[in-house]
Amino acid sequence: MRNLNKNVERLYTFMSSKTPLSSPAFGTQDQRAGLIAGIACYAIWGCMPFLFAALHRASPVEILGHRIVWSLVFCVIVLAVSSRLGKVRAALRDASLVRTLGLATLLILINWLVYVFAVSTSHVLDASHRYFINPLVTVLLAVVVQREKISPLTWVAVGFGTAAVVVLTVGMGKLPWISLALALSFGFYGLIKSRVGSRVDSLTSLSVETLLATPFALVFLIWLASQGESSFGSAHAVHSGLLVASGVITAVPLIFFGFAAQRLPLSTLGILQYLGPTLQFVFGLLVFKEPMPTARWIGFGLVWIAIVLFVFAAARHSRALALAQPKNQPLPR
Repeated sequence: MRNLNKNVERLYTFMSSKTPLSSPAFGTQDQRAGLIAGIACYAIWGCMPFLFAALHRASPVEILGHRIVWSLVFCVIVLAVSSRLGKVRAALRDASLVRTLGLATLLILINWLVYVFAVSTSHVLDASHRYFINPLVTVLLAVVVQREKISPLTWVAVGFGTAAVVVLTVGMGKLPWISLALALSFGFYGLIKSRVGSRVDSLTSLSVETLLATPFALVFLIWLASQGESSFGSAHAVHSGLLVASGVITAVPLIFFGFAAQRLPLSTLGILQYLGPTLQFVFGLLVFKEPMPTARWIGFGLVWIAIVLFVFAAARHSRALALAQPKNQPLPR
């Protein structure tokens, strides 16, 4: 138990640290940690279709309810073991912060529900290419709201991403309302998480968000059970175990996302979002055997060009920062 406490303490300290340290590889060591967290976050999200496909016995709303409840349970356990529950109590006493996180809660719940609906109705590729709008919204918010400056090459990458969305939308032949719902909800969620990063760490923030949503989730799940329509406990044990695990799988990438949002420019976070839908594309095509018309091939090709351009721009920016660093300044070990 002592070793568990120490490990959780190290994890929490890593998640809560906000002190930037110089490093030539990616601006600062803090930004490098944010980049790793962002990649891990979107990699996990890219694998989410497997979980929701396995939970086909449950409705999207029931899955949403369990994700909320078990995410809160996971967060409380981590906070309790690391003796950090006081941070949640302090956050709840800040009325302004609670209102802001309440809006973030509403946005992420909309995003979860729409995404689970898309995947549970066998539209993994649709969910994938619809998520390609997210980075464009995030970069737009970074420029318009946060007043961030991005390089000309990054603008070119955004242009290719925009062209990909246009091609994919035309190929669908209808207004992609799910795309817009997913992109706008998560784009503004990322903006809120970025703005509250100086006031609350990612784990505490997520704990407050799930705490605000849990009463509604519990009422729905209890009502569902009273109607005999709950799949929890009525199906085989693996199904119920996966519903419980959905909370952990939900919480961990969101903690990573909050950590990354506090340390990376919003424009960088936006481009990283291409990783998740690219993985979903691979799974949808090779594992779920969904059709791949010409418009999708063209659209995904444009997106991959955008990713290559962004990576090149980021590498060039990192090299410029390294060269600008004073030679007499010691590098961190």
